[in-house]
Amino acid sequence: MSDLSFEQMLEESIKTIRTGEVVTGKVIDVKEDEIVLNIGCKSDGIITRHEYSNNSSLDLRTAVSVGDELEAKVIKVNDGEGQVALSYKRLAADRGNKRLEEAFENHEVLTAKVTQVLDGGLSVLVEEARVFIPASLVSDSYERDLTKYAGQEIEFVITEFNPRRRRIIGDRKQLMLARKAEMQKALFERIQVGDVVEGTVKNVTDFGAFIDLGGADGLLHISEMSWGRIENPKKVFHAGDQVTALIKDIKGEKIALSMKFSDANPWADAADKYAIGSIVCGRVARMTDFGAFVELEPGVDALLHVSQIAREHVEKPSDVLKIGQEIEAKVVDFNGEDKKISLSIKALLNAPERVQDPDVVDVDIDAVAASELN
Repeated sequence: MSDLSFEQMLEESIKTIRTGEVVTGKVIDVKEDEIVLNIGCKSDGIITRHEYSNNSSLDLRTAVSVGDELEAKVIKVNDGEGQVALSYKRLAADRGNKRLEEAFENHEVLTAKVTQVLDGGLSVLVEEARVFIPASLVSDSYERDLTKYAGQEIEFVITEFNPRRRRIIGDRKQLMLARKAEMQKALFERIQVGDVVEGTVKNVTDFGAFIDLGGADGLLHISEMSWGRIENPKKVFHAGDQVTALIKDIKGEKIALSMKFSDANPWADAADKYAIGSIVCGRVARMTDFGAFVELEPGVDALLHVSQIAREHVEKPSDVLKIGQEIEAKVVDFNGEDKKISLSIKALLNAPERVQDPDVVDVDIDAVAASELN
């Protein structure tokens, strides 16, 4: 027969615990900010809201219910009120750190939700273990505003693991660069000069637009945006626009694009439309000291030499004409190979008088023979 009293035997049957130990208990009570666990000891275990989650506004009654079993880490055997202080969050973080360590050693790609957008980068949680992704490692290009990542799930790898110093660094950039390299390789394997491709406008400059073709960017130069004249690319294209373009040239990793499709070439039938002797209408597009360039249609300009503007001497085209003015003139020379057309108003001066638009240059003097101009 044992010499121990019933109380002594009960005392020994109740397990002893130590700080840092992991225990399993059953929820016997749950409040808005506190969970009470029966952990098989003389005292109950307490998990406060702060030790359950990083969410300071979480109502614990929505997270657990009486009767649930939970594992937790002992952080104090006696919390000052005779109860055992437990942490669910720290146990999860320990397991998260273990998970991160394995991912670090195996170069594993992880996926986690962004929980905070900080001044210097992003913070994500992997099983309650925090990972910091510096702004310079968030994307393959500089991003000033990272707020768009809030709440998003992103992929990354662990490039530095030092939990003792609370330094666990993630890198999303290298994944993006690796995938971009794969896409670039695949793109260059399938495209060739003359192909028609779809792309997205990435950014626009004064000299052209860069088009994302999925793996590489192509340059759509201002001179290749239209058969007509483009004065400012930024008024025509915007980031995010979808475009269809022709691959004009490929040199190494550089792709030149064009939107001058042959079936829309205004010079294709220009020889018939603007044959020598034809009377045409056009708009003064720009002027120099030696003459005015008249747009007959988008992509087709003709030169009206200063000597062909009027019978009398004209010092400068701007003395008689203005930008945007509609004029009527006669084609006196056509060079389809060099895409040059010469006009003359003087050649119309012998024509019968006609009713003209107020903006059309009025001619009412005898015509003189038009000279052939280059």
